Amino acid sequence: MLQKPLQLLMWVAICLLVLLTVYVFCMLDMLWSPLWLVIKSLFIPIFIAVFIAYLLLPITEWLHGKGMPRTLSLLLIYFLFFGGIGWSVYKGVPVLIEQLTDLSASIPDLAENYNSMLRHLHNHTDHWPDGMHHRMDKMIQQTENFLAGTIESTIRSIRFVLDYILIAATIPFLVFYMVKDIDLMKKTVWYLTPKSWRKRGSEFLRDVDDSLGDYIRGQLLVCFLLGLLAGGSFWLFGLPYPLILGLIIGITNVIPYFGPFIGAVPALLLSLALSVKAVIVVIVTIFILQFIEGNILSPLIVGRSLKMHPVVIMLALLAGGELAGIPGMILAVPATAVLKVMAIHFLRIRTEH
Repeated sequence: MLQKPLQLLMWVAICLLVLLTVYVFCMLDMLWSPLWLVIKSLFIPIFIAVFIAYLLLPITEWLHGKGMPRTLSLLLIYFLFFGGIGWSVYKGVPVLIEQLTDLSASIPDLAENYNSMLRHLHNHTDHWPDGMHHRMDKMIQQTENFLAGTIESTIRSIRFVLDYILIAATIPFLVFYMVKDIDLMKKTVWYLTPKSWRKRGSEFLRDVDDSLGDYIRGQLLVCFLLGLLAGGSFWLFGLPYPLILGLIIGITNVIPYFGPFIGAVPALLLSLALSVKAVIVVIVTIFILQFIEGNILSPLIVGRSLKMHPVVIMLALLAGGELAGIPGMILAVPATAVLKVMAIHFLRIRTEH
């Protein structure tokens, strides 16, 4: 009879000990903070390199299967990929910083344009309750502060990345050796994995790759093309900040269903402060881009590789947005696909036993 109370006391003591250890660990910030910086400096480049190698490996293997030597196919894809990124960074980052700085300086003028629009709206909506007018003014002020803070944080993030350019320079070398020695790495992981896990582990990774691989590669290519088309269209029609708007549209298009609407909001807000012509250009451009994506790019490049019902995807997006905003919505679909594979394998193991 005394065993259960003793076990309960033991679990309480263990929990208190764990909490005390965590508290002491947090208080010793001067000791673990440098160690965390070292781990972060190592983990981030390795994570990025693994992701890029995962993207490039199928293309390299496809060229190798067509008869091209593996090293030559790797070098070709390697230099095309990193050469394109290097050229884009060299040409695009100074323009991006210039446009962000200009946009940050122009926010008061844009806000004044919105205020004049509001005053004009007030003159035609005198019968509305006063509280509604106050809420509209407050919403504009909050939007102005949010945009200013977002732009400043983006500029700081770009400069932060440039400060760590030496660490970023190791990524191409990591990618090269990861793709080149992929067979050796697979064998190493195979022998380091316990024998009882090898078969199930390889099946799990294969199912995750089947569920996610083509989707991620195809979606990234579609987003790149849409961002390029959007930025080029805005530049062609003389809209300011085409690079910023094109980047926003390209990045947010990763989010299924909601992404195009989220990406269109900044362009529409900016065009409203400029002219009616700018609004028409933005609306027509967004509709054309969505037609191209929905009828040409996505069916041709992405297809139905995700193998998830649209209702499940939308629920995952809502949950991701609630938990972490836009980044959560971007990561929601891949995370749900992995959880789906995990659930299938868990049920399979349960039925086997």
